[in-house]
Amino acid sequence: MPDPNVSLPPAPPTVEVVPGGPVSGSIRPPGSKSLTNRALVCAAFADAPSTLRGALRSEDTEVMIDSLAQIDVKVEITDGGRTLYVDPTKRIAAKHAGDLIEMFIANSGTTIRFLTAALSAAGGHYRLSGVPRMHERPIGDLTDAISAVIDGDISPQSDGGCPPVLIDTSGWSGNALKVGGNVSSQYLSGLMMAAPIAASKHQSKQVQISVVGELVSRPYVDMTAKVMRSFGSKVEIIDDRVIDDRVIGDSDQVVVQISDDPYHGIDYAIEPDASAASYFWAAAAITGGTVTVEGLSQSAMQGDVAFVNVLQQMGCEVQHGDDSITVIGKTLGGVDVDMNAISDTVQTLSVVALFASGPTTVRGVAHNRFKETDRIGDLATELRKLGAKVDEHDDGMTITPGNYQPATLETYHDHRMAMSLSLAGLKIPGVKILDPACTAKTYPDYFADLESLIQRPHRWA
Repeated sequence: MPDPNVSLPPAPPTVEVVPGGPVSGSIRPPGSKSLTNRALVCAAFADAPSTLRGALRSEDTEVMIDSLAQIDVKVEITDGGRTLYVDPTKRIAAKHAGDLIEMFIANSGTTIRFLTAALSAAGGHYRLSGVPRMHERPIGDLTDAISAVIDGDISPQSDGGCPPVLIDTSGWSGNALKVGGNVSSQYLSGLMMAAPIAASKHQSKQVQISVVGELVSRPYVDMTAKVMRSFGSKVEIIDDRVIDDRVIGDSDQVVVQISDDPYHGIDYAIEPDASAASYFWAAAAITGGTVTVEGLSQSAMQGDVAFVNVLQQMGCEVQHGDDSITVIGKTLGGVDVDMNAISDTVQTLSVVALFASGPTTVRGVAHNRFKETDRIGDLATELRKLGAKVDEHDDGMTITPGNYQPATLETYHDHRMAMSLSLAGLKIPGVKILDPACTAKTYPDYFADLESLIQRPHRWA
């Protein structure tokens, strides 16, 4: 028997989504994390203040804002975090050795990758560190690319080329870089956004970035280019190696050319988050309901709107409006799909796959193992708890539906694990999600919004 004089530690918090009928309704998710953090970087290094409207309030964006404050970029937050006034006019100029600025990045991949590049181009002495998991996420390909052009030093401090990152530089002295594209598109996006900072500082006419090997998550690179163009930069993405009989690389698949035009202060509107929208479209697919996501369309900047195309392949009906996308759930079949371009929605699809009539195979997402957690291996572990048979592959997995069973699921402090796995509870009783607060990384109000959409309360413990 337990000793009555010894108090037991409290049980970890959980949330249980309660099963019910078809989910029907409409919702507008918060602003895109990807767009918010890209716009913050461009605004922070612009020549005048900017106003960002429809921004996301989350841990990742707060980490970016707090880091920018360390170099005296002032961000005034209003409208519940949805409007950001970014004033870069007192931004600290290049520092010298000894004037070390410490930045804590938590587990925000966009923040550490984007600021590593931007700060190396602007000049200064910085140390960027984070939570233990951040110090296990590779960044060596990015720092190696920067090392070829930096006027100073940059180096990851953990084994395997992982953060913390130490930077001591007066900017970039070169204008031609090469970076691997197979681990994270954020490396290329970071270099792209840093290029106008470096070019204008050293009065280079153009910075050229060559991608070596496969480029994963290409839509995010296109998104970066569109944001940069909004802030005044001239960006050209070239996919063919030979242009006008001129060879622009050896075996490079993509070359990005960026002019020396500086960023300008602007008024910028941010779309709702398409990755977040995937959970609500999935709710319709899983329950045979009808869910409309407002504020997104086929022409959205974010590639993750293509998630609805996969649901359509599985049997759902998709209706496109001028400023909305509706998914109508139908009988689901398994699919074999390459999700390289929309890899942030793999976890969402994996839960939908539990309710299909046959196996679903996801390919092209080997890089998902290097996210907030191993989004192949750890995801497979949790899906098996729900009764599925899961076979891991080098670049993905095959999910074969089984007999549903209740389970308590780990989230590995990964926001996307918590949000996606919670959807299983729409059909399976007794699915409990541990550490639900980890959704604060990108979507603090996720469970409240889901509860509002399904119109019944969750069970919290």
